[in-house]
Amino acid sequence: MVLKAVIIEDEKHSRETLKSMLEEFCKDVKVIAMAGSVEEGVKVLSVYSPDVVFLDIELKSGVGFDVLNQIKDPDFEVIFTTAFEQYAIKAIKFSSLDYLLKPIDLDELQDAVKKARTRRDTNIYREQLDTLMQNISRGDVRPEKICLATTTGMEFIAIEDVVACKADGSYTCFILKDGSSYMVSKHLKEYENLLAEHQFMRVHNSYVVNLKEVKKYVKADGGYLIMTNDLEVNISSRKKDELFEAMKRL
Repeated sequence: MVLKAVIIEDEKHSRETLKSMLEEFCKDVKVIAMAGSVEEGVKVLSVYSPDVVFLDIELKSGVGFDVLNQIKDPDFEVIFTTAFEQYAIKAIKFSSLDYLLKPIDLDELQDAVKKARTRRDTNIYREQLDTLMQNISRGDVRPEKICLATTTGMEFIAIEDVVACKADGSYTCFILKDGSSYMVSKHLKEYENLLAEHQFMRVHNSYVVNLKEVKKYVKADGGYLIMTNDLEVNISSRKKDELFEAMKRL
């Protein structure tokens, strides 16, 4: 099946370049329309019924999210594009949605198209978009929710409910206040960076902890933390001073 695509990008050169890449290297994608502004984007999406939309975050007439705000119940996949690493990228990552940094890498483009083709649970995808829009609506205030892609589907978790993240090979286990846990097929390093602004800290090779959920520090056995759910977490010796300083700043 051919995927019908719309490109919303305010720079003509970028629009044409992406269109050419899709036509040459993604034979199962057909670009049916392009737009250069928020207004044009909304108009195009009201006329056409694309399967996937390549949406630039920064548009001269506004931001790409303004387009989504004006579309009721979007039934297309969105692949965001941007030339900048910005707070919006973090919001997109928290929602487990796809984005492409310009200049667009061919392998990443093909991978994003492949994922857009295979994702078919519309209700879950809309919830991902809703999570994104809620986080974005807070401006550059920190996102409140994170979307976790597990083996069974998507879980939408309040960040404040996470006690710790534990490395398990190339996977990460999220441990929550209520005793539940979720395994995600991403390295702990990715979540270390993503959650750093939410008072989370890497205290050991195997653990990133929510500093607000630390109940006690125990000196015995080289030093370890007891979390509010009674989880015991070892601390790397080189992280102790940094941990104590971070706790003072809470």
